[in-house]
Amino acid sequence: MSKVGKVPVVIPKGVTVTVANGALKAKGPKGEDSLPLHPSVNVSVEDNQIVVAPGSQDKLARAMFGTTRALIANVVTGVSEGYQKRLEIVGVGYRAQLQGNKLVLSIGFCHTVDIEAPKGIEFKVPDPTHIEVSGMSKQLVGQTAAVIRAVRKPEPYKGKGIRYVGEQVRRKAGKSGK
Repeated sequence: MSKVGKVPVVIPKGVTVTVANGALKAKGPKGEDSLPLHPSVNVSVEDNQIVVAPGSQDKLARAMFGTTRALIANVVTGVSEGYQKRLEIVGVGYRAQLQGNKLVLSIGFCHTVDIEAPKGIEFKVPDPTHIEVSGMSKQLVGQTAAVIRAVRKPEPYKGKGIRYVGEQVRRKAGKSGK
């Protein structure tokens, strides 16, 4: 039995959850989201909590039991609070700016790199060296932040590039003279 799966998901105030037709629908202050449910997992809403149980004792049902509970918790958190990833840009002359819903990065290439915000994602640029990616879907926020970071990963010699706030970059020694 999954330790994660046994814990019920508490539904916060302002969020409504319905389970019907093999899908869970959640509606909250940040928006509306749905999650298709695996057929081998039973999900029910009982007195302001979502309870997840395996449909049988076969290996697949027990495996999907904890996973489904974690995905449901992510959906509920997304519609109530949302998710956010913060990135920082390190390097002389490296900067970001916002043009509509498009992020424009000047990061040492001979051209600027434009990244269009996917549906449900919002970019904020509080200053030219910081980017905030926010949205309702944990997966989409993380994927979008990873796409931005992949444009210019932090390099190990000077540490220049785009990194997550608080990320430690392993530094290497440069050339050693005799």
